[in-house]
Amino acid sequence: MSTISKEQVKHVAHLARLAMSEEEVTRFQGQLEKIITFAEQLNEVNTDGVKPMTHAFESRNVLREDTPEKGLPVEDVLKNAPDHEAGQIRVPSVFS
Repeated sequence: MSTISKEQVKHVAHLARLAMSEEEVTRFQGQLEKIITFAEQLNEVNTDGVKPMTHAFESRNVLREDTPEKGLPVEDVLKNAPDHEAGQIRVPSVFS
């Protein structure tokens, strides 16, 4: 079983840019110990024959076939554009 030292808690707090009092370090040390102890119980579970998965529930995307289709005529698209020139939609410049 792994143990978490106060120095490790302080190191993680430093990396996260968190200021912690000694009381908080002691409290979080105990909480992290409980979390690690619980997580280590998973090592005792027999997982032989269990397929690896990325989600607890089966999920799949329902997508239509990706088939090329004819787009809208340029003239129809430009009817909705507030400003256009030479068959292209003009937009305000984003770079100076």
